[in-house]
Amino acid sequence: MSQSEKPIRVLVAGLGNMGRSHALAYHNNPGFEIVGLVNRSKPSQLAPELDQYTIHPDFMTALAELKPDLCSINTYSDSHADYAVAAFEAGCDVFVEKPLATTVADAERVVAAAKKAGKKLVIGYILRHHPSWKKLIEEARKLGGPYVFRMNLNQQSSGPTWATHKSLMQTTSPIVDCGVHYVDVMCQITDAKAVEVRGMGLRLSNEIAPDMYNYGHLQVLYEDGSVGWYEAGWGPMISETAFFVKDVMSPNGAVSIVMDPKAKSDDIDTHTKTSVIRLHTAETGPDGKFIRPDQDMTMEGEPGHQALCDLEQAFVLRAVSEDLDLTRHMDDAVASLRICLAADESVRTGRPVRL
Repeated sequence: MSQSEKPIRVLVAGLGNMGRSHALAYHNNPGFEIVGLVNRSKPSQLAPELDQYTIHPDFMTALAELKPDLCSINTYSDSHADYAVAAFEAGCDVFVEKPLATTVADAERVVAAAKKAGKKLVIGYILRHHPSWKKLIEEARKLGGPYVFRMNLNQQSSGPTWATHKSLMQTTSPIVDCGVHYVDVMCQITDAKAVEVRGMGLRLSNEIAPDMYNYGHLQVLYEDGSVGWYEAGWGPMISETAFFVKDVMSPNGAVSIVMDPKAKSDDIDTHTKTSVIRLHTAETGPDGKFIRPDQDMTMEGEPGHQALCDLEQAFVLRAVSEDLDLTRHMDDAVASLRICLAADESVRTGRPVRL
């Protein structure tokens, strides 16, 4: 930011895990100025750097009174669409955590509001800013399709983390809340449209609503022949053995993330850190044996959770200050949400969903 440019005045709504981290990213970036925080009450764990900011209990009131340039919406999913549309109507740019909304119609309503206002909409697809995930996508695209995508993120949770998961499941299932990240990765690799989605799920706890499930599995079929699955489970009953698979296969080989065997699923840094990317090529010689050994690319110096949030909000700053075209970014967010919500529909109806 040049000395002649004023910092972007930002209102941060929601001070859960992601909201706190994004607020710290704004606090530490001279391109932003926090004008207020929004949370129904003061969180028990708030970074000392954030103590200087006033916490407002109501988003709409704070939006009207503080007149920010940017609204950062990190609340529960069912409020995302209404908050984002209100922010656009007030003349703000918007960053909103994933998922963009809880219905496709609401997601499309937010995108339409952004376009009508001529403002920027950045959705919290944090893996798009991670150097190692960018590398995974690059290497997979080099292999060429059609692809098999095998991905999961099962989280064994207890105590406060299980309490957070139960709160999230009041509005959003695990395969939607987490799945949009990994379905977005699939879509970036293949570029093909999804044509059919299937899902299955199971309620493994009496502590959640009767119509909600804390274990889910989706399957997606693409028009280029690619297929993929994503699996997500939350709770104290989830196996650590089932924790982590990130694997892409094609006729020409495979690229995989190899996780540290000592990693734990309740450590938020392990949700993005890759340890090693392993490239396998399928080519064989006259003797039928592989021509080259697997190549392990060690991802040293990876950003941790907070550094990754810093990178994401630096992108928001660029999007606004450099007037980046976010059309593909918004379209992709709606597309991945559509797939995950179709999987949720399939879980509940027992039938595949054609897109």
